[in-house]
Amino acid sequence: MKNTNTNQIIRRLKIVEGQLRGLQTMVGQGKYCIDIITQTSAVKQALSNIEDMLMENHLGACVIHQIEAGQTTRAKSEILKVYKLKRK
Repeated sequence: MKNTNTNQIIRRLKIVEGQLRGLQTMVGQGKYCIDIITQTSAVKQALSNIEDMLMENHLGACVIHQIEAGQTTRAKSEILKVYKLKRK
């Protein structure tokens, strides 16, 4: 997956990595539970946003190429797989 959003996705993943390290510190220091939960919620939202970007890239590039190449069964299968993953 090399596309124009790769650098942006990597940057966002590094931010999440920093947030996770911060969470580890918070837990280790015995910070207030609601503060930790607030931060875990922010991490989940950040990962969801990254997931959205990846899915958009995949659907907008890979699946389109599959359809253009006549691989409609594969394209359909991947669209359904992405849909099912996102619903979880």
